[in-house]
Amino acid sequence: MEIRIKNIRKYYHSGGKIIKALDDVTLTIPANRIFTLLGPSGCGKTTLLRCIVGLESPDTGEIAIGDEVVWSRNRNIYVPTEERGLGMVFQTYAIWPHMNVFNNVAYPLQTRKVSRDEIRRKVAKVLQFVQMEGFEDRPATKLSGGQQQRVALARALVAEPKVILFDEPLSNLDAKLREETRKDLRTFLSELQITAVYVTHDRIEALALSDIVAVMNRGQIIETGPPRKIYFNSTHRFVTDFIGRTNLVEARVVAQQDTVTMVSCSLGSVACRKKADVQPGDPVTLCLRPEFIRLHSGDAPSAQNIFNGEIKSLVFIGEAFEGEVAINETMLFIKIASDSDIKVGERVHFTAEPEHCLLVTD
Repeated sequence: MEIRIKNIRKYYHSGGKIIKALDDVTLTIPANRIFTLLGPSGCGKTTLLRCIVGLESPDTGEIAIGDEVVWSRNRNIYVPTEERGLGMVFQTYAIWPHMNVFNNVAYPLQTRKVSRDEIRRKVAKVLQFVQMEGFEDRPATKLSGGQQQRVALARALVAEPKVILFDEPLSNLDAKLREETRKDLRTFLSELQITAVYVTHDRIEALALSDIVAVMNRGQIIETGPPRKIYFNSTHRFVTDFIGRTNLVEARVVAQQDTVTMVSCSLGSVACRKKADVQPGDPVTLCLRPEFIRLHSGDAPSAQNIFNGEIKSLVFIGEAFEGEVAINETMLFIKIASDSDIKVGERVHFTAEPEHCLLVTD
């Protein structure tokens, strides 16, 4: 079920000031895709989710789910939350502690006066889907965090919603369980072929779960695209910095060549991925992710971008070393293999392929 959002604005008043929670948001969420709203706290992503659900009323704009307009200020349309055909999984799961698993999942059907036989059939089907069959009589208070998350998902799915929405549902889990549950959730949603709208501030969740990511900041959609496009090919400085650890170096365009754009910066002269919409003399920002910095001890290799520096810090994190290398007056964050024998204080050469030297302008 496609969701169309047009010119949505939502303002709050606080301390005599007007806060723009949503600032003219226009967005199409395609049917049967996992669509993630990603951004820092206070960027408006949860407010937008609540507007879709009907828990918030925008000040302007229109929202349509499928062929039905569920909110329009100009046309005076408001479809109540319970009539929008949506499922919702909250950050806290909202599992009823006095109910067992069966009754928690069955609750949406019980409130709609569905027959007992139909409730049993649908609950059994959805519990099998989320791999919780056999837990029907388990008290909610005896469930682990991951199990509670699955029960919350089952309860959202049991009424066969047109769209399911998630408000940071994994934020209360520990790191290992979050990783396992994230993988399961991706599998469940892909098999369902249902429209899912997922809100998170965790960029790893967004990249791992999503078919499409919309990055938000200050109440606006900054950029939308598939995870790989957002990570590797963003044109926005905010997005490149927020979506993953990166080095941002102020630069100036020197020349446009056949296959690269040449810039000058504190690292020296750098050949970068071709950026056709800039001219010599234009200010730009060089974005260089640590995984694309290749360190070499000994003789300098033969490459287009070769720089000399000194290792200033290294921290062992298991799967890699993280640290910093100083080149002239610039410190670059680096990540190198955990079996490397490079030491702090060592002089090194590093290379960066032009394809991985990304230029952004805002």
